[in-house]
Amino acid sequence: MRAKKTAADEMIRGPRVESAIDAATSVLGFDDAPSARELRDPRELYPKPPFEKQTQPWPGLAGLMTPRPDHGEESYRGSGRLLGRKALITGGDSGIGRAAAIAFAREGADVAINYLPEEEADAKEVMTLLGEAEVNAVALPGDIRDEGFCRKLVDDAARDLGGLDILVNNAARQHARKSILDITTEDLDWTFQTNLYALFWITKAAIPHLQPGSSIINTSSIVAFDPSPQLLDYSATKAAILNFTRCLAKQLADKGIRVNAVAPGPFWTALQPSGGQFPDHLAEFGADTPLGRPGQPAEIAPLYVLLASNEASFTTGQVFGATGGEVGP
Repeated sequence: MRAKKTAADEMIRGPRVESAIDAATSVLGFDDAPSARELRDPRELYPKPPFEKQTQPWPGLAGLMTPRPDHGEESYRGSGRLLGRKALITGGDSGIGRAAAIAFAREGADVAINYLPEEEADAKEVMTLLGEAEVNAVALPGDIRDEGFCRKLVDDAARDLGGLDILVNNAARQHARKSILDITTEDLDWTFQTNLYALFWITKAAIPHLQPGSSIINTSSIVAFDPSPQLLDYSATKAAILNFTRCLAKQLADKGIRVNAVAPGPFWTALQPSGGQFPDHLAEFGADTPLGRPGQPAEIAPLYVLLASNEASFTTGQVFGATGGEVGP
């Protein structure tokens, strides 16, 4: 429990300091002011390994995971940082994309989410949450491995939202393989088309819609810096996304459009039990991080909010890590 504030506290802190703390609490998106002001041990905030062994067919559903991931459904509090903005998020049904969608909506942005039709159950949950935020929410299912669909996705999002000024390229394919000898050409194409080609196609289609002040945020990964041997093709795409981000930031700077990336470490998402990790490894997923656990999507959403907002107006071509202490950006 938090100790009661004394008269001396009032004299030392004063109303201006209290107001600043209240503002900071709101900006960080924490669930309630008193707990947000307390020190909270990051090692103990969320579930730690060992986890129950579990597998799902690709692409996986967050609703079937044990424990269920925390996307900020109950905890994220907005403060109007994205009022009037219009965002398209790929992979917005679960994981990091879902957390970003919830955070954006609660910050006042209209949001369109893309996802595979097989993920409809998760997407419906997200759409309900976005509706509760009283913003314009649009569901745009489809496979981004198709260039024509990618162009249509962007045009539909811009039409239905009445414009577009935030693009989050987040959807990804990850499938663990022990050896390069186990990766087929079909596997390689699937990973590269989802992670890299689609990012290129969607971004190219989005740029004509973006005005000065707009923001593009790409999801890279810690494996771009410290590649996992079982994620050869995935690691290659995430490293390419880093250079894509840095190069595009230079191209678009004279248009007033910022381009940045987020590099997550191990995060507890539907990507993992649906082939992203070997089942035996999943039971200890995140245990080897300095914090001793995987991240939850709710913990990384504030980075996306920051990069989308005007508060990051001098930030472009950068990569922000959330890795639990592992080597990253």
